[in-house]
Amino acid sequence: MKAVGFHTSLPIGDPQALVDLAQPRPVPRPRDLLVRVQAVSVNPVDVKVRGRVTPAPGAPHILGYDAAGLVEAVGPEVRLFKPGDAVFYAGALDRPGTNAEFHAVDERLVGPAPRTLTPSQAAALPLTALTAWELLFDRLRVPYGAMAGGDALLIINGAGGVGSILTQIAARLTGLTVIATASRPETEAWCQAMGAHHVIDHRKPIDRELARIGLPQVRYVASLSGSDQHRDAIVAALAPQGALALIDDPETFDIVPFKRKSLSVHWELMFTRSLFGTPDMDQQHRILTEVSRLVDAGLLRSTLREEMGAITAEALRRAHAAQESGRSIGKTVLAGF
Repeated sequence: MKAVGFHTSLPIGDPQALVDLAQPRPVPRPRDLLVRVQAVSVNPVDVKVRGRVTPAPGAPHILGYDAAGLVEAVGPEVRLFKPGDAVFYAGALDRPGTNAEFHAVDERLVGPAPRTLTPSQAAALPLTALTAWELLFDRLRVPYGAMAGGDALLIINGAGGVGSILTQIAARLTGLTVIATASRPETEAWCQAMGAHHVIDHRKPIDRELARIGLPQVRYVASLSGSDQHRDAIVAALAPQGALALIDDPETFDIVPFKRKSLSVHWELMFTRSLFGTPDMDQQHRILTEVSRLVDAGLLRSTLREEMGAITAEALRRAHAAQESGRSIGKTVLAGF
């Protein structure tokens, strides 16, 4: 089968940073689906893994987590899907990735693709939707579907992939006032289109920006990038007994200043369930099933922003470069081989 991967960690401008490959078709495990991949999207984790993994000689590393496709075959213990089903998912960190014509994935991590979306539109959603859903409902424990209340959520980096779908989920499925941060006219417009009630500029002091919109403190903060840079502002912005959830990778993150206000700090990594085979691993199947239903009901929309062509090394190098620029909006998708 065709695939895209790398033999050594190189800057994305190097033609060998990602290369076209011919690889054996994967053999499904007992609970695996073998998926014929139709579309994939690129996430910050793709860039991070490419920068820190050194593949063994002769064993290229295939990246890719988000995918939409059709079930080609199933393992003997599969109960949730059958060949021909349209699916979408974010895969696992410790298995070969989705930048390949065929991909094996545990059925407990997979949801039925939204019927109202194209494969490209569907591929934009799984990893970020899972991250946003787990952050909001599992980590911060915001009540799902509770529309009453005066609490607010501040989303730092509202125009990124996670921020785009988190804004939608929080604005449409909870009673929270959603405040997103953005620093350019185009990202501000994107946050507003995703449903943010307010958009503030994270290049300015966040406490002053919150005061400007009449919400000097919030109960929840979702810090999606620059958490170490914004730490003091987050402490100031959170109301006593509030909560922070973060997903990025600061070298260090001192939480001692959070004590005085009795603030809680939560990490979110959507790969935790699959990495550790947790008893509730099938929760990701349930989340994606619900996301699919909400999309088809018109409550959530795809965060696809740009399509970069077919799934080739050259196109993926461009997609990785866009991700590394720090200026990407929503999600970038590639489709077809």
